[in-house]
Amino acid sequence: MISTEGGVPSSVRGVSATVRPRLVVHGHFYQPGRTDPFTGQIPAEPSAAPFHDWNERINAECYRPNAQRGNLERISYDVGPTLATWLELADPETYRRFIAADRSPAANPTGAATGGNAMAQAYHHSILPLASFRDRRTEIRWGVRDFALRFGRRPTGLWLPETAVDLPSLRLMAEAGITHTILAPWQSGIPGVETRRPYRVTLGGGRSMVVLYFDGPLSSAVSFDPTATVDADQFITTWLGPRFAAPMAPPVVGAGRRSSAQESPVILIASDGEFYGHHQKFRDLFLQRLIGGDGVTSPPPFDVVNLEAAVAEPAGRPFPPSAIAERTSWSCVHGVARWTAECPDAVDGRWKGPLRQAFDRLAAAIDVVSERLLAEAIEPARFWEARDAYVDVIAGATTPEEFANGWLGAGGRGLHRERFLDLLEAQRWRLAMFASDGWFWDEPSRIETQQVLRAAARSVRIVDGHAGTSLEERLGEDLSLVHSPLRGLDGFAIYRKALSDAGPPSS
Repeated sequence: MISTEGGVPSSVRGVSATVRPRLVVHGHFYQPGRTDPFTGQIPAEPSAAPFHDWNERINAECYRPNAQRGNLERISYDVGPTLATWLELADPETYRRFIAADRSPAANPTGAATGGNAMAQAYHHSILPLASFRDRRTEIRWGVRDFALRFGRRPTGLWLPETAVDLPSLRLMAEAGITHTILAPWQSGIPGVETRRPYRVTLGGGRSMVVLYFDGPLSSAVSFDPTATVDADQFITTWLGPRFAAPMAPPVVGAGRRSSAQESPVILIASDGEFYGHHQKFRDLFLQRLIGGDGVTSPPPFDVVNLEAAVAEPAGRPFPPSAIAERTSWSCVHGVARWTAECPDAVDGRWKGPLRQAFDRLAAAIDVVSERLLAEAIEPARFWEARDAYVDVIAGATTPEEFANGWLGAGGRGLHRERFLDLLEAQRWRLAMFASDGWFWDEPSRIETQQVLRAAARSVRIVDGHAGTSLEERLGEDLSLVHSPLRGLDGFAIYRKALSDAGPPSS
């Protein structure tokens, strides 16, 4: 039993009785696209047995139970477009609960925020600081638009894949109407940053971004220490209580001045949403108890709020300034090396650089050839604007024919229209080939890397088919420089296997 007095637990009585502490639990719900870009089907994944694939298994262990328990109504969350697309078709009821939970008032008890529980996500979960300016802009715009189509409102927050951040990405987010995001404490430019308050990062040009840094020790305990999450009441007493009760230094508000205003401490716990039931069994029950969810008779001794409510800036009390540590992430202590270089986190990551270089060269070639092929139909700048809008076709908000007519006008008939749509579809898969999962693990023969290789194959074959070029042959040459540490295969052999397993015969 947790002793409380005036709604405040005994372990947090160091906080003023007039300031009630707040807790935000954020779940990052995401699965990579598993659909074979050639067949439109998800290949069987034997490692997910007894289920057909990992989406089905994780849904049964995590997404459906948390949705049924009402947990989504009291937490902050993002659900990746690739996962949302699958849920909408494979489990419409769970999908409906994800959408409906966004509008639940349970995690916004004071009505201070006007948004909801959900936030957007950059579309393909690519590492934005490693992407070109144009690709970053498309990934952010697609993520924002996909969210608006699903949730019926424009998002105000956006989850950066792997929380990989730099100032150019934040600027593009701000231009898209995003006002806040989540980062790890080690991504702050302030050493030993106080994570129990939001900060404002100046981006230049009159723009800024509010950042809430998650609590590192608490988030790590939830994600990686099974003993910490056996009992929610014990977690509140042992872990949360001391963090709430620890004194907060007054924030620096400008010109070296410190504010004397009293603050309501806010603790953000952020983890993969899959932790709650998939990574750790029964942790959906832990979450239900922690946040005082459905069926819990004794409410927690703190306010459970969503991120939107936590970052609502009090009138006359601007958030203190903060800088960010550029090109950092939450899952690689070496910045963003995990997805591009020989990161020490991998036993042998020498394959990662050559794979990214191969894809970068392929992407540049696809772009140049596409502009040349469409020169008579649409100006290059307009083509890239059309790519930013093509998410409406992918989401089913418009038909390909309507989309082409809108962008090409009366002249967009016959070959021009067919080529325009095909090359935009090539762009869809060219973007998908940069999904972060392809580089995350130690071995390039895993299903995640095979999936990005299939995406590359789909894109390059569309372009070669229209242009009569040999870009796939050049891709094969570049992939031969990729070496599998575990299986001893080169990247081109893995490419051929990926296509033979799930797509048409490789050329």
